[in-house]
Order: sequence, then C-alpha cells, then structure tokens
Amino acid sequence: MSDKVDVAVIGAGVIGLAVARAIARAGREVILLEREGTFGTVTSSRNSEVIHAGIYYRPGGLRARFCHPGKIKLYEFCRSHGVGHLNCEKLIVAHDDVGVAKLKSIIQTARANGVEDLELIDGRAAAALEPGLSAYAAIRSPSTGIVDSHGLMLALLGDFEDAGGMFARAAPVEAGEDLGSALRIEVGGDAPMTLECSLVVNCAGLYADQVARAISGLDPAFIPVQRPAKGQYFVYAGKAPFSRLIYPLHMPDSQGVHYTRDLGGQARLGPDISWDAPLGDYEVDERRREQFASECRKFWPDLDANKLTPGYAGQRPKTTGPGEEGDFYIVGPSVQGSPAYIGLYGMESPGLTSCLEVADHVTAIIAGSGA
Repeated sequence: MSDKVDVAVIGAGVIGLAVARAIARAGREVILLEREGTFGTVTSSRNSEVIHAGIYYRPGGLRARFCHPGKIKLYEFCRSHGVGHLNCEKLIVAHDDVGVAKLKSIIQTARANGVEDLELIDGRAAAALEPGLSAYAAIRSPSTGIVDSHGLMLALLGDFEDAGGMFARAAPVEAGEDLGSALRIEVGGDAPMTLECSLVVNCAGLYADQVARAISGLDPAFIPVQRPAKGQYFVYAGKAPFSRLIYPLHMPDSQGVHYTRDLGGQARLGPDISWDAPLGDYEVDERRREQFASECRKFWPDLDANKLTPGYAGQRPKTTGPGEEGDFYIVGPSVQGSPAYIGLYGMESPGLTSCLEVADHVTAIIAGSGA
C-alpha cells in the first residue's frame, strides 16, 4: 500500500536542500529523502567551499546562466541567515605572454556571463596584493569568496523545516514507476515505505542517473550517464600565506590545482582530477604530494612540500569525459515527457554557488508545467 505525498525531493546535498526549501516555501507538501544518515555528506561537503564569480563557463550554458545571479543570492542569504562567509577575492595567474592572452579571453567570457568586475593586473600589482606570489600577470576577481558549506546547508534545512517540510534520513530510493500523472517510489532503509508522489525531483548528485534508471517508465534518452571525476586535496601546516584565493589557468574539465583557504585560515591545495577512480573512492594518495607542490610552486615558489599533508577527496558528477567542458543538465516534463518527474544531472561546480538559482529554476519549471 502506498502513502500519498505531494512532492518528494531525492538527495539532501546543497542543491537538494535548496530545491526542497524553495518548493516548500511555495506552499507544497515536501518530503526530502536522503540515503545517508544526515545531509550533505557527499559532494556538498567535499569541495573547496568557494563562492564562484561565474567567470569560466560557456556562455549560454546553465552553469554560465546560474552562477553569477546565484552568487548574488548566496551572499545575501548568508548575510540574512548568519552563515559564515568571506568575500576574500581571487587571483587567476599567468606566467608569460601566452598566458596573458588566455587571461584576456577569460575576461571576455566572464563579461558574456554578466561578470563585469574583473581587472587585469601586472605581476608587480599582483605581488603588492599578495607578497610571496609569483605571477607575470593576473586577473583580480573581487566578488569571489568562501563559505561555510555546513552552515549553509544547516540554514537551508532550517528554512525547509520551518516551511513544513519533512526530512527523512537513511532513506534511499531503490526503485520506482512512472504512473503517468504520478510517480511511485520505493524507499528502503530501516523504515521502508512506498510513496505515490504528484512530483519527484531527483537531486541525488553522484547517484542521480542510477536513481533515474531504477524508475521504470522514464525515457532513457533523457537520463545521461554520469562519470565520477575524483579530486584530492592537501592541507598546508602553518599560517595561510595568501589572503586571496590563487588559481592557475583553467582547463576545460578542471580549474586546476589551486590555493584556497577556509574561514579559520587553514590553507589547502586542490583539487586535482582523476577519471579512473570508482564511485565512492575518497582516499587521498599521499604520493601525490610532490606533484601538488610542483604545480603550485609556479605561483608560490616558497611552498614547503614537507608541510603538506593529505586532506580529503571528493567526486564530481560529470556528464562529459576528460578534456571536455561539462554543464548542468536539468530536464522537466516538457522535455522528457513525464509530468511527475524533474531530473538534475551533472550538478558539479559551481553547484554550491548556484544552489539558490537552481532552486528558482526548478520552481519555474514546476510553475510552467503545472506539475
């Protein structure tokens, strides 16, 4: 026998929390289902905690469309909810004239995405901002920052529950069936249940494609194959050497090993990218220490590799392959045909920055489709 609910959101990472919050605040009955014992333990807690400016992404894509307005909404949310954050700025560095040409191209892409505050500076100006930095030239991004990701998710959950939402922990979605006007899902765990939902929103992150394929009746043409791209971090002992974040020139599938810091001043380097790690592999390979140090000495020549220790690792849900630029992939009823299902795939960086804008996009899909 099935229990009837209005809306089920699958996955309590930062995007699932933001989506569930937005739907509940719109007056719908929402249950948020999370396979783990609490919220945000997978991708949302294993990243750089950076508030991205919206610089690199292909103009017209969803990442480009969501990041810049999402950043503005995120800063405001953090201020209004007392979430720890810091508008610390960022420098993207180049080391020769070829790199300067790439910096200029980055600025053009950023402008196309609505980011108008970038400044191209020479190496002397960069060193004046950050003594100890080695750069021929750099882009200064004044709207980049960092955020306490746990505090952010806790605030989103609080708003969700205040709006009447129900959070179900240790509740993995194991199967389902598209019934046409509704969708039935089988939820496992210690308290298994069958739910018949007017709408299911799949925000399951790394597992979103697996969840979708377990629901019979969904069109497989609109369920992309996700690949986990692993990224490792090393932490640096001692005082953080730079106040701003320091990034190298990016690649299509990665922003490269960069220097970030947390709100407590802990310095860290990462992430790298690996395409051959199995789903759920969060081990940090200590043998990568020297490679991390070598890459970062290009902009931080005084880096002491002996002060690097393994930190943590995360995985990004990619819908593309090595060397390819990815994008968010969000499909609603008008695209994939089921009036009771919305799927979110490839929700990698800048998913944290974009979470509130993604949530507004999903609520717009719901309003437009009548789901």
